[in-house]
Amino acid sequence: MASPNSKHRVALTIAGSDPGGGAGLQADLKTFAALGVYGYSVITEVIAQNSFRVADVEDVSPEMVDAQLNTLALECAPRAVKTGALANATIVKAVARAIERLRLRAPVVDPVIVSSSGALLMGPKGERAIRKRLIPIARIVTPNIAEAEVLSRIRIDSDAAIREAAIKIIKLGARAVVIKGGHRKDNRYATDLFHDGRRFIELKSPRIAGGGAHGTGCAFSAAIAAHLARGASLEDAVRGAKRYVTAALRQSFKLGKGRALLDHFARG
Repeated sequence: MASPNSKHRVALTIAGSDPGGGAGLQADLKTFAALGVYGYSVITEVIAQNSFRVADVEDVSPEMVDAQLNTLALECAPRAVKTGALANATIVKAVARAIERLRLRAPVVDPVIVSSSGALLMGPKGERAIRKRLIPIARIVTPNIAEAEVLSRIRIDSDAAIREAAIKIIKLGARAVVIKGGHRKDNRYATDLFHDGRRFIELKSPRIAGGGAHGTGCAFSAAIAAHLARGASLEDAVRGAKRYVTAALRQSFKLGKGRALLDHFARG
């Protein structure tokens, strides 16, 4: 495997596409660029979508996913890796095997299982593969509330429950978890909970009116990876990602009749 480039910071996203650029690997690459990191990307599924609707999905073969990863690794080892939508259990397993075989950095895992609106994005086999193969090698997992409930098997209806869910996810093998709180019932603050097996840290920001935006979870996990690629500690990377998404959300905009889109190049 190639050595990390000494001059250029490289981060890799392994995710599905969004032709509108608001989410998926297109949004990840914009996030990397905004934070001064060169972006590699491996596509797992081609998604016909816009900011408010998914019209069709075509999965990439696991062999092609593996080929993309192998080819990139020949040139330069990324300093950070994140995963997003992985389509199905076979691709999840292929990605986990490649990360281990190529000795890539422990990934930032955005477990794209359930959308913030509650829509199921991954079947039971895929969810089990994420729990058994991907989370145990993760540097950090970044579920929303619905995904944290699925991963932990705990109904999150209180501050105590969200902490219990974080503990359960750590027990699956992840080094750390941050449960995103954008959909918690708090009109004043958006509060994310970070847990590394030792400490619980609440990351608060004033709640921004408008009902959120398309692709915030993608941008958050990509920003963590970008900060890690720049050499930040895990806690500092999470804090930096929180600031980045807050600024991007504060300057969000609409292109048409759909949901708001993040301004990935906003200045905080």
